[in-house]
Amino acid sequence: MMCDLETGICGVAGEEEMEIIDFNQPKKTIELYYVTDPICSHCWALEPVLRRFKVQYGHYFNVHVVMGGLLEKWGDGPVDPANGIFGPADVAGHWREVGEYSRMPIDGSLMINNPVQSSYPPSRVFKVIQKNHNEELAYEFLRRAREALFAFNKNISDKAVLTDIVTKLGLDGGTIVNEADTQSSQQLLEEDFSLMRKLGVRGFPSIVMINEENKGVKIVGSRPLESYIDALKQVLNTEELQPTQLPALSQLFDQEKFLFSKEIEVMYDTEQSSINTFIEKELLQNSYDIKELLGESYITKI
Repeated sequence: MMCDLETGICGVAGEEEMEIIDFNQPKKTIELYYVTDPICSHCWALEPVLRRFKVQYGHYFNVHVVMGGLLEKWGDGPVDPANGIFGPADVAGHWREVGEYSRMPIDGSLMINNPVQSSYPPSRVFKVIQKNHNEELAYEFLRRAREALFAFNKNISDKAVLTDIVTKLGLDGGTIVNEADTQSSQQLLEEDFSLMRKLGVRGFPSIVMINEENKGVKIVGSRPLESYIDALKQVLNTEELQPTQLPALSQLFDQEKFLFSKEIEVMYDTEQSSINTFIEKELLQNSYDIKELLGESYITKI
């Protein structure tokens, strides 16, 4: 006898007495290289999609974050003439456009008043954390650095700003930032640049997936979730993937502690108009705070 979970009806069990079940996770046969940079605005725009892709399909691949070296320093010539970027002040308008289009807000005014002089300092900090600790902490640093830069207008090429971000991760910020300002840390960065060239990457964000046969797919630019799912199917040579169940918002919020409305919408296929109702249903009252930045809502953990 049994009670059927779907129908709620109790009665005679099916004919099959015993069923063999395989609980093993599929072997991670794909190497995924995410080539990025701390001051890449389109990488910031990709955050909602990339998070969901990793959450639901991360059991198929190993992630390797590669620093791309977007800006060594400002010189006399154009940095990105295709986008009209000739100097720091030109970045502000471009960033605002990316923020408005993606709904991952970017203030950008610091590029006029207190511009980031190089993306190498935060990139080296990332490499030091990656080397001395682990990939997860390094990735969390990258996220916090982007929040500081794009949302809260802080100069992440400044040592004091970097030290504060690293310290809030529970690490020794001063020691790590000082270590990042050495030739050995620059060498770690150069190794990433070399890997980037081998992968044939010329723009950010770029995601390269490589299978066991050393064949792969490269996706350039911030794309919809379906693009990454299709690419994963291609390198796995399969027509069907098994996504994992999405975590409850409370679980996700325990990990992130700071999320924009757009990130929740993408993760849970929720409309912007119903986001407040969704949050109220999923989170305990007085456990979070909803604020606004540049016309976009974001939630923080209390």
